[in-house]
Amino acid sequence: MTTSGTHDWYRFYPEHAPHEIDVTDETIEQTLFVAAERFPQRVAIDYLGATVTYAQLLERSRRAATVFRSAGIRPGDVVALALPNCPQHLYAFYGAVLAGATVAEVNPLGTQIEITRELDLVAAKAFVAWEKTLETLAATEDDSRVYFSVNISHSLPLHSRLLLRLPVKKARSLKEKLRGQAPAVAESFDAALRRASAQPPDAFRPAPADADAVYLFTGGTTGEPKAVRLSHRNLVSNRKQLIAWVPFDAQSHQVEAGVLPFFHAFGLTMVLLTGVDLAATIILQPTFNAGSLLDAHKRHPITVFPGVAPMFSRVLKEVEAREAAGRPEDLSSIKFAVSGGMALAPSLATRWEEATKNYIIEGYGLTEASPVISGSPMNEYRRASTLGVPFPSTEVRLADPDHPDTTITEGPGEILVRGPQVCLGYLGDEAASAQTIVDGWLRTGDIGHWEDGFLVMADRRKEVIINNGFNIYPTEVEDAIRKIPGVSDVAVVGIPDHEHEERGESVVAALVLEPSTTMSLAQLRQWLEGLLPHYAMPTSFAIFESLPHSMLGKVLRKSVREQIERFQLVAGQWVRSATEVASDAASRAISAASSMTSRLASRDDPRVEIPAESRDDEQAQVCPVTHREDE
Repeated sequence: MTTSGTHDWYRFYPEHAPHEIDVTDETIEQTLFVAAERFPQRVAIDYLGATVTYAQLLERSRRAATVFRSAGIRPGDVVALALPNCPQHLYAFYGAVLAGATVAEVNPLGTQIEITRELDLVAAKAFVAWEKTLETLAATEDDSRVYFSVNISHSLPLHSRLLLRLPVKKARSLKEKLRGQAPAVAESFDAALRRASAQPPDAFRPAPADADAVYLFTGGTTGEPKAVRLSHRNLVSNRKQLIAWVPFDAQSHQVEAGVLPFFHAFGLTMVLLTGVDLAATIILQPTFNAGSLLDAHKRHPITVFPGVAPMFSRVLKEVEAREAAGRPEDLSSIKFAVSGGMALAPSLATRWEEATKNYIIEGYGLTEASPVISGSPMNEYRRASTLGVPFPSTEVRLADPDHPDTTITEGPGEILVRGPQVCLGYLGDEAASAQTIVDGWLRTGDIGHWEDGFLVMADRRKEVIINNGFNIYPTEVEDAIRKIPGVSDVAVVGIPDHEHEERGESVVAALVLEPSTTMSLAQLRQWLEGLLPHYAMPTSFAIFESLPHSMLGKVLRKSVREQIERFQLVAGQWVRSATEVASDAASRAISAASSMTSRLASRDDPRVEIPAESRDDEQAQVCPVTHREDE
């Protein structure tokens, strides 16, 4: 059995990977200067066909720094960004850092209450936001905050911008999706950049490495929304750990898929920061679209693809569709694929490796760790559906959840992490910081166990179901249920057993079934015989048309639990009450009427072809968020 003291995982390290990285005083913007000096004419950004070189990226970031300084931003102030992935996001991010500010990344599709609360929490002095985001805020002239609006269509290729001006319904509909009505108090960020002069090189003073560089918002390991304080040293260290782990050829030009949102730690570190460190060409998409990503792949063959499991699945489906249509795709240039956010099914990993002829590995982390903690080696030792082994300069141990100073060597325990990537704590919340980081060890709230040197996830501590004194891990029950034919999606949650309170929680399975599939509780339990111990068997179930997922594709068990608690239990199955059914029917009727109106208002003009990168298909949204990741 492996513990953090033995470091047994080192035997699985790739030959190129060091046990330790150099932890330095470097700050996050310094690699932008290096990339612009070494490769000034290399394409830094491909945004749906429009390109920006590294020299231009640095120059526009310096202009952004001038804009912020002119707006009164001083070292230590906070500049908040609420933007999808677009060139302006990088200009504003690096510009704020060059102005000495701390960047707060905000979900651009958050609600007014969420965004306002987050801006107030970090005391943001400036807010750079997508026009559609600013529509939701009640910004006024009395507000002391400085507002900048971003038109994300401004950076599109010229032909796409011209098409948006056509007097046809589809062009107008697309324009409405991309643009919004910003309040009068907001200044155009694009116009401000055009007017500004670039910040002189001698005007920049790097921040201390231990200063707050970025605030990312999370439910934290204790439940309440918090601002995670990530220092320059945290982020630079995690970037170095990633580059040390993945066998990049320092002499090769990397092309990275920039489809993960930058307001999420995985996208921020793996794409925005690591991409610039590699002087890579970043294929930016404001939303994930497999078709347009493959189109970009033809312009710049992708070599690095960080993503989540549904993204890899969609790309493979699009490749299959194109091959069936006589348009084969070559994915062999994708040498490095890193999956995170949720488990990667072994079958999907196999399909991806067959299609690319290269490895795909899984990583594990959380916002408080900048975010990456561990990953499978990118070699024959990789193991799907595990958390891999700890990264260089990272220690991991398992502890008793109720006594974190007690290390567990047998069976599951809470995953604790120590390393240079562990955050400084939560802004303005010393109690939560002290509860989460104990003697330098980050309490992840995740339950895991060691399996021959590899870390394996059991579940989130707060999602563990306790029934009759037994700990039941929802993920294990879900994995067993996924083996049942006809089950397309599943979530397992604990519901208080009010009839037998002494038992704790009942195991409830929320199922999405394929068409024509039926299920009874007896059938469900019969299928699971031999796969689960008796105490982990579901005692009831519910049928859903679909389950809520986070922006990274994980099922939101909290939301599922809340919905089930509004149902009625009838003969082992949770069903909607008559009131809920009537309300749901009314909602569907209103939705259908709205949908019909929308279709009538957006009939295609046969004379107009919207470019592939802007087509309105089932994957085309402006930002890849449908649910907040609140668990």
